Amino acid sequence: MSVLLMQLAGPLQSWGASSRFARRSTEAAPTKSAVIGLLAAAQGRQRTDDVDDLAALRFAVRIDQPGTVLRDFHTAHHFAGGEAMPISERFYLADAVFLVAVEGDSALIDELHQALCAPVFLPYLGRRSCPPARPIALGVDHEHTAEQALRRQKWRAAAWYQRRRRKEQQVELEILLEATPEEGSVDSLRDQPVSFDPLHRRYALRGVRRASQDVTNPAATRPFHDPTSVLGGA
Repeated sequence: MSVLLMQLAGPLQSWGASSRFARRSTEAAPTKSAVIGLLAAAQGRQRTDDVDDLAALRFAVRIDQPGTVLRDFHTAHHFAGGEAMPISERFYLADAVFLVAVEGDSALIDELHQALCAPVFLPYLGRRSCPPARPIALGVDHEHTAEQALRRQKWRAAAWYQRRRRKEQQVELEILLEATPEEGSVDSLRDQPVSFDPLHRRYALRGVRRASQDVTNPAATRPFHDPTSVLGGA
């Protein structure tokens, strides 16, 4: 088994799991269905192609920079005829950074890494209007699990965000792990892809387990040091 590591960073991201009709919401972190769709697109798969092999990958996310939720009041008109389309609300995450790991068969993981380095279809962060700002592929780990591989990575938040938290020597990050049936009570999210076919899109429930990790802040302010303190006292 191997782990493919990815970073998802951009001005805007949007990861919908329960969007309905005119309200297009976003989750606080990338969904498995969106990331699997990104990988399938990088390989050049069509929406009607089978994705069972990708859906079977174990999925994990570390939230390195949570970002800010933005609301877009969206209006549009049909190109032909100019008829107004329904008004909608669309939500995005601005200035977010995530570290993602998918774990599975080594041969498949290596193929996906190669596809990310030379994608057939342009990858985007949840919606076509959300291009990545950094290279997505971080490499392949052949020695650790998805959780272990995430924990071995440095903090990848933007430099300005690290400076904003300069008073903290250690920063706590949240990790979202795909849960196994043996792990008992967990959160659930309907983002397990079954089919991306536009006529028969289907997603199943997936268990999610929450964990945390403390990382060192390279921009942290150094503790005050008084060099004359050694002169005090007899």
